[in-house]
Amino acid sequence: MIAIIDYGVGNLFSLRSSLAAIGVEAEVTGDAGRIRAAEKLILPGVGAFGDAAKKLRDCGLADVICAEAAAGKPLLGICLGMQLLFEKSYEYGEHEGLGLIPGSVQPLLGAIDPQLKVPQMGWNALDFCQPDSPLFRHIKPGDCVYFVHSYHAVCPQQYLLATAEYDINVTAAVARGNVYGCQFHPEKSGSVGLAILRAFAELEVAKC
Repeated sequence: MIAIIDYGVGNLFSLRSSLAAIGVEAEVTGDAGRIRAAEKLILPGVGAFGDAAKKLRDCGLADVICAEAAAGKPLLGICLGMQLLFEKSYEYGEHEGLGLIPGSVQPLLGAIDPQLKVPQMGWNALDFCQPDSPLFRHIKPGDCVYFVHSYHAVCPQQYLLATAEYDINVTAAVARGNVYGCQFHPEKSGSVGLAILRAFAELEVAKC
């Protein structure tokens, strides 16, 4: 079973519906016990980084997520959920993230051509940095996915799985061991997104 972590942020039920469409059992839950019992975790999220990080900590789930990830359980962060995996964000101040992937979240505004719209919204092609990543086993370079975001992750090259061109090479997907992140929305990305979710569901739990 995959636990979709409910901490009051994100469109959880469309994600569950997408997993159901590919035959994957998933449960939307904010219960620490159910999260520990799950085989894999998905951390969704939309909205402001600071508010989301505070909600995760206030409900006690930040420590649970970090402990489960440290134990080798596959974890996938989506959109804001991916950004929360990083050390910090500079969205309306400076905010501490979960620190599972080195790097920070910074505004697109000022980093891209000012004639381009922020947020980056729409379909963009994926450029693989690590083509052999198990997250990409069912898709190919150039496949398009759906983005909606005003901030982007900046991290060491070794953690980049894919980028998408939006004047700069925007971080599209990341990984550190069993911890994965997608800046785009797989649940809004048609058959390509479903293929990525299927690949995540097929990941094996790391042996620690």
